[in-house]
Amino acid sequence: MANTKNTRDAQNAQNAQNSSDETEEREPAGERLRPMEVLRNARAQLAELTGMQAESVSSFEQTEDGWALEIEVMELARVPDTMSLMASYQVELDPEGQLTGYRRVRRYERGRADARGGRQ
Repeated sequence: MANTKNTRDAQNAQNAQNSSDETEEREPAGERLRPMEVLRNARAQLAELTGMQAESVSSFEQTEDGWALEIEVMELARVPDTMSLMASYQVELDPEGQLTGYRRVRRYERGRADARGGRQ
């Protein structure tokens, strides 16, 4: 039994070291994520959480706390496609690109002009 425990402890230590090495290879200390990496991370994480694929990113900015994006998704497909129900999600990521929160900020039909901001 003691030998099994020692083997398990050694494997756990090796796995922890490998995980640490992978993190260092992916993102050296002090190196920021590139904007395209942030966009890909945000789209993938939102899709995983909501089950809906991102169609486009309509807003993207770096903030003091990380990143803020507005991502457009199709919530309900309809025929014709111009009647499909779309939604905009405000997505927030930390400086490492991990999603920290999201919320739906509006819903609209794909074929409708956006009256937001006073434009039509």
